Formats: sequence, structure tokens, C-alpha cells
Amino acid sequence: MLSVNQLQVKGRRDPLLPATSLQAKRGELLLVSGDRQDQRTALALTLSGRMKPSGGAVSWDGNARIKQLRLASALVDSPGVNEPEQHLSVRDLVTEDLALIPRRYRGALLSKPWLKVNSFEDIADLWTEQLQPARRMELLTALALANPHTDLLVIDSPDRHSADASDWLPRLQRLADDAGRQLAVVATVTALPDSWTGPTAEIGNALPAPVEAPAPEQEPTPAIATAQTPTPEPAPAPAGEPAAASASAVEPSAEALPERQPEPETELETEDAK
Repeated sequence: MLSVNQLQVKGRRDPLLPATSLQAKRGELLLVSGDRQDQRTALALTLSGRMKPSGGAVSWDGNARIKQLRLASALVDSPGVNEPEQHLSVRDLVTEDLALIPRRYRGALLSKPWLKVNSFEDIADLWTEQLQPARRMELLTALALANPHTDLLVIDSPDRHSADASDWLPRLQRLADDAGRQLAVVATVTALPDSWTGPTAEIGNALPAPVEAPAPEQEPTPAIATAQTPTPEPAPAPAGEPAAASASAVEPSAEALPERQPEPETELETEDAK
């Protein structure tokens, strides 16, 4: 199984590959979508062990060594990397690709018998630029699988040759479903086909979610002081006269004090009257 966690590649200005996580199991076709061609190619190169990531982790069957990943994988039709040159004939392309297979696996394989065994004789004399998208995909994936140790296929942007997914999707699905080979197949695409219901991933899917800034605290509205009219001070009393006491100090309220009762006549007053 191919396991990728927070894989990223730094670019000169922008990230060449934003943080991406995915898994591709044997017997499974995984489609990874991304808008930019440079990001799709960077992902294909790192998944196949052709480019060292700047961060994150990638492993194949639990082994994180890049060398093991490179030996187990095949990069197919990556633009600007290993896509067939237009001036090559199909026969010459086959000869060159077979020469890249280790000798102990290649044996005496030559282009003519290989084309015959794999049913490509009808296109042997065509230029690579003349190939129809579906036939091109069949040829390039067959060449990648000529190495018996290839267990992981990474196809870079097959939809750039045709907007019709039927030109490349059925071939990749058949390879993933091949019970005899048990391949893990990953294809980077511009957009997922409408008919696709299998496993998917998206370039940049491991970027942290943006953190929302906390709402600024509202300052309490200052209380508006109500202007109070100052109580006028009583005018000073003329010299020799006692200052008048305030009404509140002299006259108690009726509720506060009981009504004053007349004082009884004393015995002394009675005698004076006599």
C-alpha cells in the first residue's frame, strides 16, 4: 500500500506541492485532482520516488526508504519528464523503454517481438504524436509493466490528451482490477470524471484549516453623567441674627414625629395664679 502523510515540496515562490495526504491500496485505482499542472507533476514525481519531498512522509508497504519506492514504481507519461518525444516512432520508443529495464528482467527483449506479443504491431510504424489517446495509454502502461517488479503505477495527467475519460479511465481500471498482478494505480487529473465513484484525493487536502480571528471585544459604553443642579446655599444671616436652620432640619415630617400634646399645668403655676 502507498501511504502519504502531509507530503509537500517547496517551490521558488509558491509551494510546488502543497501538503497532501492520501492512500492507495493494491488492487485499487486512486484519482488525485489538482488544478495546476506543475503541482500534479510534482505529486507524481514524489509518489514514484523521483523527487525528494521537502516535508511529510511517503512509504510503500510500510517502507519509508525512497529507493524502495523508486524500485517498486513506474512513472507514466509525465509532461516534461518522460513523456514520449514527438519525433520518435513507436518502434523506437519501445526500444528505448525496454533498454531501461534491468538486464536480469529484460532478457533478449527486442521491440519487434515485444510489439507482436503485446498486440501493438498495428501502430509500430506511427509517430508517437499520431497515437490516439486510448491507444497511447495502452502502449505506455504496457511498457511500464514490462518490468516484473513494478507494483505501483503513477500516471501524470492522462486527461490532458482527451477530455473524454473513456479514453484512459477503463484501461487504468482494468490494470487495478487485475488479480494476477495486484497493482496500486494512481492518476493525477485536472478534474474527477462525473462517472467516477472510486477512491479520490485532492492536492493540498492536508493544509490546515484557516483559523478565524476572534471577534474584537466591544468596549463598554461609558455612562453619560447627568448634570445635577447644585443646591443653592442659603444667604448668610445679618450680623446679630442667628442663621435660619433649613426646613428639613427644623421641621420634622408629620410621619416622623407624633403630634405635640399640650403640656399639663404644674402646681407652681397654680399657686402663682392665686
